[in-house]
Amino acid sequence: MTRLAYILAASHSGSTLLSMLLGSHPQIATIGEMNLSPQAMGDLDRYRCSCGQFIRQCGFWQRVSEAMRRRGVAFDLACAGTDYRSVQSRYAQRLLKPMHRSTALECIRDVSLSLSRAWRAALSEIHRRNAALASTVAELAGAQVVVDSSKVGLRLKYLLRNPELDVRVIRLIRDGRAVALTYMDPAGFADASDPSKRAGGSGGDRKAERLSMRQAAYEWRRCMEEAQHVLQGLDRLRWIEVGYEDYCREPEGTLDRLHRFLDIEPGRQPKEFRSVEQHVVGNGMRLDTTSKIRLDERWREILTEPDLETFDAVAGEMNRRYGYI
Repeated sequence: MTRLAYILAASHSGSTLLSMLLGSHPQIATIGEMNLSPQAMGDLDRYRCSCGQFIRQCGFWQRVSEAMRRRGVAFDLACAGTDYRSVQSRYAQRLLKPMHRSTALECIRDVSLSLSRAWRAALSEIHRRNAALASTVAELAGAQVVVDSSKVGLRLKYLLRNPELDVRVIRLIRDGRAVALTYMDPAGFADASDPSKRAGGSGGDRKAERLSMRQAAYEWRRCMEEAQHVLQGLDRLRWIEVGYEDYCREPEGTLDRLHRFLDIEPGRQPKEFRSVEQHVVGNGMRLDTTSKIRLDERWREILTEPDLETFDAVAGEMNRRYGYI
């Protein structure tokens, strides 16, 4: 079984940075988000790997494709087949669209999906592809643990059922007000610092993705609820909780704690995490060049009083539950 560390979080909570910090340890590897989806990555001919090259020209990804072929898995980034929602069935896609919900509702989803022959066949194949990709990344890097920063709770549900993966969960939490700001303007607050490298590396303002504060607060709250549901009943020894603010303020101590949780030797973390070559997909910060870890609290200056009041009405109770006052 391949050992997989899954980062469970709301989007824009710092998962890409955390995966790169972890992946710089010599016993850990990551490619960022392993639920490789053309919809999320956009134009693959213009999408850049974190090494700076266009991803189709990146030697590492070419080696991944070759190693996957040796495992009997045809692999192409345009149809990687690692996303559990990629099944070619409209019936199954409708059932897979909602986030992870309560145990009772997930039982209903499972029963309904079991009626689909396409889903039954696809589930086995997607399991196989995820296990093969994790094993390939570990093999190419000579690593003991692979980090998947896909964040999505429903994906975690199925990864936990993959018989070829030994999954441990890192639940990452960030102040909901900071996350809400990134949903309101993802290009300005959740992408590469260089505007020309945003939107996958080709530049763009991402206006179509912007949400109102009410929508943003609801999205964050719903992601937090999803995480609670998916972790309910999971052995407490298999998951750990960490705050974005924790690893920004005390990166060494936080990483040591995560290394011990993953049964990895602590104290071998490089001082400059970008000094280690990595090939990560996901948030545009992967294309930045600095190794400086900076706590981003721009929400304190940017959000207006009406913004904060709206957030509090929609998600304030949830935010306070996690210690954010």
